[in-house]
Amino acid sequence: MVARTDTPHYNGIRETVDYESENVILENLTREYIVEKRLFPYIPFYIARYEKDITSEGNVDRAIEDLTYFKDALLRLRGTAELSDAEMIDLMGFVNTIITHIANGNKNEERLVNVMGGTIIETESEKWIRRGMQQGMQQGVQQGMQQGQAKMIVELGQDDGQDDETILKRLREKIGLSLEEAKDCLAKYGKQLV
Repeated sequence: MVARTDTPHYNGIRETVDYESENVILENLTREYIVEKRLFPYIPFYIARYEKDITSEGNVDRAIEDLTYFKDALLRLRGTAELSDAEMIDLMGFVNTIITHIANGNKNEERLVNVMGGTIIETESEKWIRRGMQQGMQQGVQQGMQQGQAKMIVELGQDDGQDDETILKRLREKIGLSLEEAKDCLAKYGKQLV
């Protein structure tokens, strides 16, 4: 296809530009060609070729076979870092949006959407968040245990009549607290004389 357009130039001069563009006939594209040429935005439109079967609640086995092919190809490309997590999620979302629109809540919708959405993808940011939460929980448990030990050392030491210097020494030796941390624990957990 050759197109001609008349475009105004930024300084008011008009010029004519001719350009060529191939029309893309989606019917002629195979799923293999779409993956090979990395034409991922065409995947939702490729699936739209099954619109009649999807809307009539007919046999959608071929659509499921194609969706499975695309999902496997996308996962493979994601595994080789040719496709980012965000791109993968977006593509799966686009496909599921088309399916949801076409199926309009019929019996095929859930079955088709589950093909693309059935794999849980953990993005790098989600991994960082998960690791951070795990580390935070571990630190919280360790701090809780350390506070429990410190409280016990202070209370038992005072119950046994130990002086503050002995209790501070035990806090430093048994738990590994600095002098300042030990003093804070003694002030926090020690018996306050009224």
